[in-house]
Amino acid sequence: MRFLLSNDDGYFAPGILALADALREVGEVIVCAPERDRSGASNSLTLDRPLSVRKAPSGFLYVNGTPTDCVHLAATGLMDSLPDMVVAGINHGANMGDDTIYSGTVAAATEGHLFGVPAIAISLASRNPQHFATAAKVARDLVQRFIQSPFAAPVLLNVNVPDIPYEELKGVQMTRLGRRHKSSGVIQSKNPRGETIWWVGPVGEVSHAGEGTDFYAVAHGYVSVTPLSVDLTAKTQLDLVSTWLSD
Repeated sequence: MRFLLSNDDGYFAPGILALADALREVGEVIVCAPERDRSGASNSLTLDRPLSVRKAPSGFLYVNGTPTDCVHLAATGLMDSLPDMVVAGINHGANMGDDTIYSGTVAAATEGHLFGVPAIAISLASRNPQHFATAAKVARDLVQRFIQSPFAAPVLLNVNVPDIPYEELKGVQMTRLGRRHKSSGVIQSKNPRGETIWWVGPVGEVSHAGEGTDFYAVAHGYVSVTPLSVDLTAKTQLDLVSTWLSD
């Protein structure tokens, strides 16, 4: 298999290095990642300026753009054909619940999925991640499972791994996304020139983390695997809106 790897932490991040080493054991690896940390970039594409692509001593390609830019450029211009799979990560921190909306890691995988390619976003669920080898082995395990038993249609999987030694993992669970409370307010400050500046506040605390959610699985030592969809249609509200429009 041929894998396209990207992330939102930058081409130099230890997570993508560990991921590339693990997946080289099962196939060809091409890495195209941002030149700097682009966490929170979500699915944004850079349309207001041209992009440049450079090659690092490691052989990784890096782009002065977003994670979505990286996968888009690689899939439509840098590679002679689409990869067999896009794998994004290993993210420095969890991407669970509402976080997936903002995540550049999930966005990179989503871009691959939009091209009809199976895609996995994998994150190490810790604010100070240590066990990248654990997440790398989990990624390799999932890829090998896919090779042995591929899905009938391309899937988009969001994977979160507890930050513990591989041997201490309790297993793998299919999950749904949990929810958080609304985020904290912005933080007002002053820069050295005395000008007012603003920082985005921290994420909200977990509000829905019951059994079956990604939060619950990771908290109990399990790898969380959540299938995602890019169809944003609120199907449960179609009748409601239809009635509202016909009144």
